[in-house]
Amino acid sequence: MKAILKCQLYLIILLAAVLFLVSTATSNDHTDRFAEKIQQMTQKPTIMILGSWHFSDDVLSPKRQREIKQVFEHLKAFKPTKIAVELDPSRCISENKRYQGYLNGTYELGPYEGDQIGYRLAKEFGHSKVYCVDYWPERNPILEKIRDHLVNRREFAKVHNQEHLRGSPEDHRFGDPVEPGKIEKYEPIIDRYIRFNQPVRTRASQRAYIHDARIGLGDQYPGADWLAHIWYARNLKIFVNLTRITESTDDRILLIIGVGHVYLVQQFLEESGDYIIESPLKYLKAEDEVRED
Repeated sequence: MKAILKCQLYLIILLAAVLFLVSTATSNDHTDRFAEKIQQMTQKPTIMILGSWHFSDDVLSPKRQREIKQVFEHLKAFKPTKIAVELDPSRCISENKRYQGYLNGTYELGPYEGDQIGYRLAKEFGHSKVYCVDYWPERNPILEKIRDHLVNRREFAKVHNQEHLRGSPEDHRFGDPVEPGKIEKYEPIIDRYIRFNQPVRTRASQRAYIHDARIGLGDQYPGADWLAHIWYARNLKIFVNLTRITESTDDRILLIIGVGHVYLVQQFLEESGDYIIESPLKYLKAEDEVRED
């Protein structure tokens, strides 16, 4: 009898030990899976949007070239894995032929921000290509049909005395919305990039487009129609194109684009919840510390 009780006691102890081990393993598995999920939630690809103006021939002068190299040196700290530029994907083959020519020494950089900043950074980090993410195809039947249907908002504003609805000239001319007229005649490129990428500047640019929406009379909405069918649609597709070139949570994408696009593209990126967005100001403003030395 004692032997039977002793055997039963051993079995109970053994069963308890097995249950403990199983529960511990299950708990550890749940903990590991939870930790993995948290890691997936916190690990996201990073995008930095550099709001730009469209360069002109003067950037090829020796002084401007030194200034561009200064911007390049600061942006290097972002360590991009991909460079995206304001060109339609349909132009990507020809764009990358030029980029390959630059790598091979057969193409000289032109007065275009994608060349001067984008190509330089792509080469610095050994990128095999640059990415085209704009939505502005040369031929698109749907887009052409929409354009043909729309009333020209600018012409409508002129004819109907509504040019005042277009908002502040400073917003449209990319002036300084805080202190209009205070900008020096000669502005170093890095200073201009710092000014263009201030939140107050990108908001002012967006405000100019929103003001355009008011253009119209009665059942005619040329301003709102252009904004909805062309401008918002274009920027939403730029966002989609950015998602299409994103391949890893380790991606660090630098988008070089006209400052007018920054507000909406950033808004779409933020609303998606899929990206970490870095400001170029923290890299560009490092120059302030250099100047104080």
